[in-house]
Order: sequence, then C-alpha cells, then structure tokens
Amino acid sequence: QVQLVESGGGLVQAGGSLRLSCAASGRTFSILDVAWFRQAPGKDRSFVAAIGWSGGNTDYADSVKGRITISRDNAKIMTYLQMTSQKSEEAAVYYCRARLAVAPKTYYWGQGTQVTVSS
Repeated sequence: QVQLVESGGGLVQAGGSLRLSCAASGRTFSILDVAWFRQAPGKDRSFVAAIGWSGGNTDYADSVKGRITISRDNAKIMTYLQMTSQKSEEAAVYYCRARLAVAPKTYYWGQGTQVTVSS
C-alpha cells in the first residue's frame, strides 16, 4: 500500500500562485504514476494533472494547461502541483492519487488539502 499526505493548501487571491505537495510513503518503489484531482462543493471530483513516476511524462486537463505544472522528486518521493493565475472557480479540495505498477487499477488517495481563492 501507499500512504499519501497533501499539504500546501490555503487562501490565495485570484490571479495568485500556490504550490501543493503530496508526500508518499509505503510501497513507493512500485509507484506507477501520481495524479492530482480536485473537488469543489457539490461537484464531482475532476482530474487536474498526472505524472509518470519513472519517465516523468505529464498530462493535464485542458482547463489548466499553461497555468499549472506537475512535477515530482523521486528521491524525496514527493509530487508537487504548482498553480498560477488561480481562478475563483478553482477553489476546491485538492487530492493526490497514486497507482502502483503491480496493481494499476487500485487507487490510493490522500486526505486532501483545501484551496480557497478570494476574488
């Protein structure tokens, strides 16, 4: 299993920047990829970005391309989500999710970190 802990959430002004972090522990040697999702009140959880753990290939939701960057630090077993030009509608709880290469259909989730965007 993998345990994930998000941090870095808080209050950011519209147009501002914030960096979220996701720390992984447990069977980290088998991580396939890590993704970030977000969920606003009353809405479904939606995909934001993902990164492959070994190759570092990335994928982004169309709505965040050019403004949000996902990265990882393999040595620290950390994943980051650098968010810029924040919009009010991006206020949400942000979750990181990991998959293991040995069981790619099993998802591990963190507890989430709240991002509030003030206009």
